[in-house]
Amino acid sequence: MHLSKKCSAFKVVLSALLIVALLQLIYLSFLSKFHGKQQRYRYSELFGGSGGKKNGHPEKNSRKERLRYSLSTGGIFDNSGQYRVYKNLIKSDFTTNQKPGSDPSSNVLALATHTTINNLHHLESLLERWQNALSVAIFAHGQDVKFATALVYALSFFCPQIQALVDFHLVCLSGEMASFPEQDREHFAGLEDCASVFSRLETHRDKYKNYAISGNISYPNNLLRNVARGGTESSYILVIDIDMMPSADLHQQFLALIMRREPASDEVFVLPAFEIRHARKMPATKTELVQLYQVGEVRPFYEELCPRCQAPTNYSQWVNSHVRDTGTLEVAYTLTWVDPWEPFYIGPHTVPLYDENFKQYGFNRISQTCELHVAGYRFSVLSSAFVVHRGFKIQGEFHAKKDEENKRNRVLFRSFKEGLKTKYPSSNRRC
Repeated sequence: MHLSKKCSAFKVVLSALLIVALLQLIYLSFLSKFHGKQQRYRYSELFGGSGGKKNGHPEKNSRKERLRYSLSTGGIFDNSGQYRVYKNLIKSDFTTNQKPGSDPSSNVLALATHTTINNLHHLESLLERWQNALSVAIFAHGQDVKFATALVYALSFFCPQIQALVDFHLVCLSGEMASFPEQDREHFAGLEDCASVFSRLETHRDKYKNYAISGNISYPNNLLRNVARGGTESSYILVIDIDMMPSADLHQQFLALIMRREPASDEVFVLPAFEIRHARKMPATKTELVQLYQVGEVRPFYEELCPRCQAPTNYSQWVNSHVRDTGTLEVAYTLTWVDPWEPFYIGPHTVPLYDENFKQYGFNRISQTCELHVAGYRFSVLSSAFVVHRGFKIQGEFHAKKDEENKRNRVLFRSFKEGLKTKYPSSNRRC
């Protein structure tokens, strides 16, 4: 009798466990089907599938149609014929809504930057700080062409602020072509919102060191800078690398500055450049930056690699000039360019383009600031605005061919300087 009761209790417990296990299987099956259905819905959303209807007609995904049109043009070749450029691959709402005769004050200053897909994750924090029109030129090679096309489309679809403010341009080798990613479901699997797209980009983070692209491919930094610049019609442009961060509220402060003080046509506005330890939070104001500078957590840009390249900024004068963070931006002092200064600056859209013969490492930015000098520009240093590079630049962290590329570009720079004498025959300035 006692044994019979034990057997009955055991059967009850066993039955209960089986029921729980069965319910778990049903629940997991439901989750799997629900997730699959959600993914199909998200995929349909991305590409404006015929499932969604409005007034009895399939909904049109205008962003998809614009991307399809951009790709259908096949892009254009750069002047060298080595690269294919898809300008305005994805247009922001800001650019799309700009009409001829629009209020000029609505498009005064834009930020232009360039990157490969492995550094595109920096866009999230850069846009969060900048909060205004931004033009991004992306270089992709091989399979990354398809991946870049898919991911920038997903960014523009899932991220409202990117959709509103960011224009994307794509550059690849002339023998490669970007294609519409409608059939590339593997690139979109798991993408449900803006955060998930940036998580996917994180998987490409540090895929290779700067300028060490697989297949011994040259990174066309100056072509990319020109493409990003040409992608905006703003009166003034700030060109920086995507892993740099401008000071907070720079856009509004600069607009206020030029309303109080009309810039000269031959004037550019220098933002002192710094680099910060990776672990440190990016400073927003000059006060925060100076505090970090005084304890060695921030230092002048390229201090270890080429201190002469930024020294003419006169960091001591800038750091020690007393500026309260009142939000008022002024010109602190004006400098004449000296070799080998390569400052970051806000300039009018009419400044000379970057020379696209310079690729990879060395002399790509200094060649352009050298031309500004020969062309008669003056360099006005802003009182409290700045840019900061993420991480200290250290000699051993560069790619293997850095010195070889620098040597080759040095020879090219000598030829470039000779060409400026012909281009500006009436100028008595030299580099």
